[in-house]
Amino acid sequence: MLSGMPLLRSRLALAIACVLVMSTAGAYQGDSRGDANAYAERITDSSEAQVLVDDLPLSGGGFQRVLYAAPTHAMRGVIVMFPGGTDELRIEKNGAIRHGENFLVRTRALWLARGYGVVLVDAIDRQSMRSERSTSAYGEVTQEILAFARERAQVPVWVMGTSQGSIAAVNAAAHAGRGDIAGLILTESVSVLGGSHETVFDAHPEEVRVPTLVVANDNDQCRVAPPAMADAIARSLNQISASVLRVHGGEQQSSNACGSLSPHGYLGIEDSVIDAVVDWMEKTQA
Repeated sequence: MLSGMPLLRSRLALAIACVLVMSTAGAYQGDSRGDANAYAERITDSSEAQVLVDDLPLSGGGFQRVLYAAPTHAMRGVIVMFPGGTDELRIEKNGAIRHGENFLVRTRALWLARGYGVVLVDAIDRQSMRSERSTSAYGEVTQEILAFARERAQVPVWVMGTSQGSIAAVNAAAHAGRGDIAGLILTESVSVLGGSHETVFDAHPEEVRVPTLVVANDNDQCRVAPPAMADAIARSLNQISASVLRVHGGEQQSSNACGSLSPHGYLGIEDSVIDAVVDWMEKTQA
């Protein structure tokens, strides 16, 4: 899909859609799954957040949709978040998110409460991003997303990915210029080749030159994101000294070990994981 794709037009070009709303879209609006659905609704309550939905136009046609949410109190930073799976969040122009189970998506209110704005990245033209996240073409797209984040506020910009989204996050950090981002956070990263035919090692981790945290849950049973690979991921970032954070626990509400409602997605331990990541970010910035 992205092979040979031209660069995005300048951000001075007119966006296809730009909607500023008070977010009523915190609740998960995916498929009905009983207790899991109720859980997602509870944890994503961000009714006090200010939300901006923007479509970054592609010069060859189509768009890259992003959602920016800002805390109502003082902001300490902005985190650009690359979700896992196919990356098809289905962000609507009014801020609603149809597929909201992903760890980074459903916890956005928790990051806001800690003073961090978030930029959620949807799939380009609502097509699957499998096999595309490590490409140089998508690396160029990520730079427009980072530029969008930097325009929002004069605060440090961080890049974060989970599962397959970690591939995109590494690619973004590898392409970032000096001073563009404060650091990189990788959670339950895909490091073993699977159906997407790419891993974090394909996204040029050797080009990353910012502080990096690799988070691994010892209870994660996802075949393509084994926690035992965390040290190998850290070593692949050979231009910097990456830190490894090991966590434990999580509930299994999905039959898929790589699903979001499982230890792979930190289900039930979101607060403790986020606190540990924020603690690392604060120490890194100090």
